[in-house]
Amino acid sequence: MPDTHHPTGPHRSASVLVTGATGNLGREVVQRLRARGAQVRRLVRHRTGADHGVESVVGDLTDPTAFRAALLGVDAVLLIWPLLDSAPAHELVAELVAAAPRVVYVSSTAIDDAAARQSDPIVQVHADMEVLLRDAGLRPVLLRSDTLASNARGWAAQLRSGDVIAGPDVARTAVVDERDVADAAVAVLLAPPHARLDPHPYLLTGPEVLSRADQVARLGAALRRRLSFQALPADLARSRMLADGRPERLVEALLAASAHRPDSHRVTDHVERLTGRPAGTFARWAVDHVAEFR
Repeated sequence: MPDTHHPTGPHRSASVLVTGATGNLGREVVQRLRARGAQVRRLVRHRTGADHGVESVVGDLTDPTAFRAALLGVDAVLLIWPLLDSAPAHELVAELVAAAPRVVYVSSTAIDDAAARQSDPIVQVHADMEVLLRDAGLRPVLLRSDTLASNARGWAAQLRSGDVIAGPDVARTAVVDERDVADAAVAVLLAPPHARLDPHPYLLTGPEVLSRADQVARLGAALRRRLSFQALPADLARSRMLADGRPERLVEALLAASAHRPDSHRVTDHVERLTGRPAGTFARWAVDHVAEFR
């Protein structure tokens, strides 16, 4: 495990740029960095209210000028790539090379390193981004995350109107609490320059492999309701997701993942290696978030 107790020298705290800072994972990372005394900067598309001591640069990851401004003086960057195409990232990578911070990229455990092509567009773009960062000579720290527990927040609207969660089925996987991924990310972002970080990807998983139905059952237990999961055929799932306002390209990528991504039975101790404590369960996540589903 890297030495993360004294991430900087005695003269100043670390400065970290967080992309995706308003998302489920990014928000958790920002909170933890602030608690550790780091100087935090966010790259955000829109300024939203008070930043509570966090500096914000308004811009987009595809805007090299804004990204260059956001990189000024930072020691480390948490990179969360939101697009289904890596091509717009080439200018971003050039800015990273020029600024030379530590780059921590949040990727996917679904990547198959032996495959010429990945199972679906979502995994493919992560694999492409990893190659792009490595080929640029950045030596990124790769945090390959399993399915985030926070994805379950997408069920909240259905649960307000009934006890059935309907949607495309997905592969069984070791769902990981986004708070654990955030803790792991912060440990790496604030690790001292001499820390021995693994050049191979960290594989961040939860402690048990769960199906979509397993997750729904555990959420039901936390809510004290008898919930069930209904797998929808692709055509019906597509029409519902489009009606909910999701972009067509994302909908097609999600359906491709549902159809082609294989089950994963991998459970690792990499969260513990980075944070010093075991990964939490989805059941615990559900208990901690019951208010969001009522």
